[in-house]
Amino acid sequence: MRNIFLFFTFCFLLSTVAHSQKWQQSVKYTMVVDVDTLTNHVNGKQKLVYQNNSSEKLDKVFYHLYWNAFQPNSSMDARSRELGKKLNNGRQDWDGRVKDRILNLKDNEIGYQKIISLKMNGVVQKIKYHETILEVILSSPILPKTSVVFDMEFESQIPLQVRRSGRDNPQTGVRYSMSQWYPKLCEYDAEGWHPTPYVAREFYGVWGDFDVTINIDKSYKIGGTGVLVNANEIGWGYDKPGSELKPCTTQKRTWHFKGQNIHDFVWAADPDYKHITRAVKNGPALHVIYNDVPNSSANDSLWIKVADAAVKVLPFIEQHFGKYPYPQYSFIQGGDGGMEYPMATLISGPSLGTVFHEWMHSWYQMILGTNEGKYPWMDEGFTSFAEDLVSKFYYGKSSIMEYKDALISNPKNEDLKNLINTLPEDHAGSYSSYFALVKSKLDEPMCTHSDHYNTNFSYSINSYSKGEVFMEQLGYIVGAAVRDKIILDYYNQWKFKHPNDYDFIRVAEKASGIQLDWYHEYWVHSTKTIDYTIDSLWEENGQSKIRIKRVGLMPMPLDLQLNFKDGTNEMHLIPMNEMFAAKLPEDKNQKTITEEEWIWTRPTYILSFNKRLTELTKAEIDPSKRMADVDRKNNQIELNW
Repeated sequence: MRNIFLFFTFCFLLSTVAHSQKWQQSVKYTMVVDVDTLTNHVNGKQKLVYQNNSSEKLDKVFYHLYWNAFQPNSSMDARSRELGKKLNNGRQDWDGRVKDRILNLKDNEIGYQKIISLKMNGVVQKIKYHETILEVILSSPILPKTSVVFDMEFESQIPLQVRRSGRDNPQTGVRYSMSQWYPKLCEYDAEGWHPTPYVAREFYGVWGDFDVTINIDKSYKIGGTGVLVNANEIGWGYDKPGSELKPCTTQKRTWHFKGQNIHDFVWAADPDYKHITRAVKNGPALHVIYNDVPNSSANDSLWIKVADAAVKVLPFIEQHFGKYPYPQYSFIQGGDGGMEYPMATLISGPSLGTVFHEWMHSWYQMILGTNEGKYPWMDEGFTSFAEDLVSKFYYGKSSIMEYKDALISNPKNEDLKNLINTLPEDHAGSYSSYFALVKSKLDEPMCTHSDHYNTNFSYSINSYSKGEVFMEQLGYIVGAAVRDKIILDYYNQWKFKHPNDYDFIRVAEKASGIQLDWYHEYWVHSTKTIDYTIDSLWEENGQSKIRIKRVGLMPMPLDLQLNFKDGTNEMHLIPMNEMFAAKLPEDKNQKTITEEEWIWTRPTYILSFNKRLTELTKAEIDPSKRMADVDRKNNQIELNW
């Protein structure tokens, strides 16, 4: 009996170890594409080596065919028009870039991707189209820990620019923004396949290597993901700064890019592109590629500023968010706003806010690679958090100053004055947007899949602003210095591994020594809000008492600052019982007292302090305003004895 028990114990331990180990699939793309700039057609050949690192055999695979979304009555078209029927403050809720434009595309303006042939290990496979998803029913399964080779021929029509990718965008004048341009294998992970239809939102891809050859009219210039391996043939600043595009004896020029350990590939092309380069000591080569505006030195100056700003902020970024691991990065004018890709971004103009945001996506998406459909707040929210701090470093002022500057221009604006009093020094815009979402009654849990939000309004604020607040408020809970350590630990432990929200929380718990599952549950999986009030004050048996009441449904630890007549103050830290710990004092120059934990099921908490009540001049909950309390009017009391 003992031997049988030991055998089953051993098997259980093996199973536990196997299930605790993260695995991920890998790909190696080799693609050669030919672009007809007269018909806007692309013909391509793709060789894909797919490694199945899972313990499951795969009977089918799925590919994304993103450009099939740009056809009348597609899912993207239908979804946009349905959301447009909803009004938010009198405005239609659709994406202003999409609206009903897809419905009105002509035959030569739509996008499509068609598979001419697909073979696995030389054998033709059965395929089935599901609009933007291609299902491949395999003739034989892909066994665990084995690899196969898919050979594909495909043809595409480049759509008129509507969303992210396309051609002939009148806003930028860029001829081709080539994102989501190739049949891309869907991700398979521990949760199974992720054949997410292209309805509106963003992406999830398999890590791997890309070898891409583009044949296009010789007058065109290209920027893209990866390193241009035939730079000596191309010139145009790729071989050395400021060099001209080299002559070409054939009608089409060949551009050959390679990128390693990435999960997507983007490129853009235009005959009028200009190219700026910057070298960073012990860092990546930086490229800024933008459309020429004849006789406009002002336009050149703005893009030069982009290049110089990138050089300036990179040391700050790497110090606080981790080392950039790739040999180069390109800021490319294109797309319809700003959209991130590995080693490159498409941006419609030289706004530094957009530049900083899209570059920070290299950390919070291109290197960490969360599933953007399931965790958009970990993608956009963490990026927005970083963008705010990078902007503060670059401009030398906190985001609250934007509101204060506006108040100087309009000092009688009482609404603005009241708003400023609710906002923290950093990330002020995200808190303001979150409060607006709560007030609108349109808020939804942040765990909602990005394609399934009821409104674009709720998706945008949840993903960007509430996700940003999540990170700043985490600093309130565990201490800003510990939160900063969490950010670096998270990057170093999970880069190139597709982490999810639980992975982040575990890193945070280990770094802080504080249990945080309650924070994750309330802030991500519910729409419950924070609201605390100072309820009453009195003296009892020689001690002064303050009673605090929880009004909102989300419990939080509290920072309570007391100011006294003699000019001194003290901070009282009230941890919540589910934390099983408390943060360390954040200000070494301030007297700090850690109080007994507040058992969250109790609606009130009584705090004592050893001074006469008449010595107290002010009591304030969370003077830093980092806690997203939806009603700060009841957070403080001032006493004039």
